[in-house]
This record gives sequence, structure tokens and C-alpha cells, in this order.
Amino acid sequence: MSQHAPVTPVSTYVNIFVALLVLTGLTYVVATFDFGLLNTPIALAVAILKAALVIVYFMGVRYNTPLTKVVVISGFCWLLIMFGLTLNDYLTRAWIGVAGR
Repeated sequence: MSQHAPVTPVSTYVNIFVALLVLTGLTYVVATFDFGLLNTPIALAVAILKAALVIVYFMGVRYNTPLTKVVVISGFCWLLIMFGLTLNDYLTRAWIGVAGR
């Protein structure tokens, strides 16, 4: 027996498209208003949500094998580790007294 890939209805793609447009508008709102220290976390949360929607629906991870899902999640974890290490370096540079600063 041959297995057929599930067919995603067009309405799902339209709903995801509308959600991405709304999130893009939210990105604009976050960029134009001052939320203090929350600007960056809000912008990153919106960006992560948009990326997750694209990966899950448009890249087909939703209907793929469990191994593919593990690889995608591992990629996100690795990206978070790299961001964490980079921010650790950037945010702690002022702790060391370097001549010339």
C-alpha cells in the first residue's frame, strides 16, 4: 500500500497568512512604541512565533516524521545556546577593566 501525504486545506494556509500579517503589524507596533526594557523580549517573542508558524505549516514539519521534529527542535535549542553565548560575551565586556575605555 502506498501512503499519501496529508493534504492541508487552503483555509489553513490563509489563516496562517493572516496570522503572519497580524504578527507583522504587532512587530511594527512594538518598534514604534517604547515599552522600556520589554522592547527586545516582546520583539523576540513575536519573531519566534512567526518563525514557528512558518516552520510548522509552510515547511511541512507538522506532518513529518518524529525524527524530523527532533532535528528541528534541536536546531532551535542550538540557536538559543549560540544566542546565549553571544549575549554572555557582549553583556559582560564591561566587567573587565580594559585600558582605553
